[in-house]
Amino acid sequence: MNSAKLRPVIIGTAGHVDHGKTSLIQALTGVDTDRLQQEKERGISIELGFAPLQLPDGRLAGVVDVPGHEKFIPQMLAGAASIDLVLLVIDAAEGVMPQTREHLQILQLLNIQRGILVLNKIDLVEEDWLDIVEEEVREQVAGTFLAAAPCCRVSAREKLGLTELLDLLAESIKELPARDSAGPVRLPVDRSFSISGFGTVVTGTLVSGTVRTGEQLEILPLGKQARVRELQVHGEKVESAEAGQRLAINLSGAERSWFSSGSVVASPHRFAATERIDVRLDLLPEAPRPLKFRDPVHFHLGTARAVGRVVLLEADSLDPGGSALAQIVLDRPLAAWRGDPFVIRSYSPVTSIGGGRILDAAPAKHRRFRSEVLKRLEQLESGSSGSVLHAVEQLQAVRLRDLEKLTGLSRELLQQNLQELTASGELCQLGEQWALSGEYAAWLDKLVERSSELLDLNPLAQGIARATLKVGLPAALALKSFDLLLEELVSAGRLQVVAGLYSPPGWQPRVSDKQAELLQHILQRFEQQGLQVANLNQTLEDLGIDAASVEALIAYLLGQGELVRLSSESLLARPAYESALERLCRHFASEETLSLAQYRDLIGGSRKLAQALLEQFDSCKYTRRQGDIRLSWNLPG
Repeated sequence: MNSAKLRPVIIGTAGHVDHGKTSLIQALTGVDTDRLQQEKERGISIELGFAPLQLPDGRLAGVVDVPGHEKFIPQMLAGAASIDLVLLVIDAAEGVMPQTREHLQILQLLNIQRGILVLNKIDLVEEDWLDIVEEEVREQVAGTFLAAAPCCRVSAREKLGLTELLDLLAESIKELPARDSAGPVRLPVDRSFSISGFGTVVTGTLVSGTVRTGEQLEILPLGKQARVRELQVHGEKVESAEAGQRLAINLSGAERSWFSSGSVVASPHRFAATERIDVRLDLLPEAPRPLKFRDPVHFHLGTARAVGRVVLLEADSLDPGGSALAQIVLDRPLAAWRGDPFVIRSYSPVTSIGGGRILDAAPAKHRRFRSEVLKRLEQLESGSSGSVLHAVEQLQAVRLRDLEKLTGLSRELLQQNLQELTASGELCQLGEQWALSGEYAAWLDKLVERSSELLDLNPLAQGIARATLKVGLPAALALKSFDLLLEELVSAGRLQVVAGLYSPPGWQPRVSDKQAELLQHILQRFEQQGLQVANLNQTLEDLGIDAASVEALIAYLLGQGELVRLSSESLLARPAYESALERLCRHFASEETLSLAQYRDLIGGSRKLAQALLEQFDSCKYTRRQGDIRLSWNLPG
């Protein structure tokens, strides 16, 4: 089978300390994931270990080996957060132990969906005892995602049952849902180090997106950017890597000091660091006591950890086994995303007590017991419609393809949601984009206000140009969508459009007495010059006027039709322009062609002015250029 067509997969271990997780991985892969001297001396895993595993179907899977000791639960959490399938390893001689139970709770909270039960060290016990241990394990996993999981009996030391385990792995991963390789890049960093001559290297599991050599990435929560110099997957250099692969990234321009626990390498400007998140929080039935309002907890998200205060939004306390909407206020910024699973541990003594899912990664501070807040969070939690609303809220104006990337929903389901949300009035459609109805109304108001504000600053203006009005609206709003906003305002009578310029209804330029005097002075000068007009700067210089100071006055005369602009330098008074046009029409009444020299003689002006006029007539489709001559086209009647 062609392994290149198989989606990448990450396999993780879990289980009590000394139950043989690391030795099992070594037996399967040939790699000793205990790389630290301290780990080898103590005989236990302290940090995360990683190894490539060749599966029978040709797929090269990544394996994450987690520590089993209770002191290293944070490391276990960091490793388990990115896995697709877990091997829950139990020593056949000891059976289920405390860390077996806690690891199982954590896997549940992290929403891991697939797994295999592995009874290890079967060479040390009798066959009858294995049946008893498996029954005990089945009782322990009842009601969890592992309730119907297959069980494999192995001995890592004697290499028994490994072929059967590999076959089970290959079969179990067939139904795993695909990760979002088309979405934004997001890689929670689990290691960072410097290599002399190469610079900073980070490793992790690519949660979403596809990363390529040469592209820019952002380091969160710091907010700095660096370029991908080189990528490696399982020690092999590659040009790109996709979601679900373990990789090492050599970052050009990055410093080792930029990375700490919980750093994330991501597509620029797609994720934000936050110190406040809205969540659905579930407290484990085994939690030792109720969780109270503003209780401190240890908060674990991906490879990150922080201390958070739990602000319960709909109750004063949460009993073990209960569930509630809450806002968690963190003691430091973390990179988070809607839908991310998290785990909380009690502040002291430290033990896992619950977890849940992030509903909003960048919320405002909430007041408790507010129905509108709870309704919004329930909507975000509700599934597809909630994720659509959240995505629209984030990007402000979205296309269908944006929603496909952000939500992971099918196009058909997205179209259904968009239709329902538009019909309910929660969304507005603008051509090929959608926006929240509240945002849509705010944009309309802003356009009306902006037109008034700009005209107050420049009362001589005929109106405001379309491009000027768009400044201040979201960059994601397409020009076609923006034009629909303007059409709505004109249709509703909130704006008028005259000669392509927008203004409040009934707007007329306002001229002061001093400006009126100066306008008359300028216009008289142009009228006196007729078709012998000099360029604009020369004309103003002759009048002793600074060109920069009369820009608005010239624009006013152009808008009123008193002047006609031929080019950036050439302007004519309206009577002179009409005279030039009349001479053109008179010529074509008896002639079929017209040269530049002929027209210059007709108007008695400069060659430069004749050329500017003819180009103006071409743009009006009065004439058509053919080589060095003009032909009549649609001359005014």
